[in-house]
Amino acid sequence: MTSRRRQKRVVLRDLVIFQIKLAIDGLKDVVLLPVSVGAALIDLIFPGPEPGRCFYTLLRAGERFDRWLSLYAPATHASAETGGLFGASRAGSDSLLGELESLVLGHDEPRGTPGAGGGQRRR
Repeated sequence: MTSRRRQKRVVLRDLVIFQIKLAIDGLKDVVLLPVSVGAALIDLIFPGPEPGRCFYTLLRAGERFDRWLSLYAPATHASAETGGLFGASRAGSDSLLGELESLVLGHDEPRGTPGAGGGQRRR
C-alpha cells in the first residue's frame, strides 16, 4: 500500500474514532444532566454528615470519565504520517484510545515508548 493511501486510511480511521468519542461524550452529558440534579437534590434533602457528598462524588466520577475518554489530548501529537491518533497514544494506556489501540494491535506497549504521551492519564 502506498504511503499516501495509508495516510488516507489513517485519517478515515481517526475520523471514525473521533466520531465515536464525540457520541460517547454527548451521551455522558445527556446522562449526567438529570443524574446531577438528582444527586444534588438527595444531598439537599438528606444532607447527612457530609453535605454534597453524592453531588461531588458524581463530579469526580465525571472527571475520571473525561480523562479516560481523552477527547482531544492525542490530537496534540497526531498526524497521518506518524500513525494518527494511535501514533500519539500508547496501546494499553488508561484511556479509550489506549484500549482501542491495544485491541487492534493485540498487545500493550511498554511504558516509555515513543508516542506514549497522548494516551497517558493526566494527573
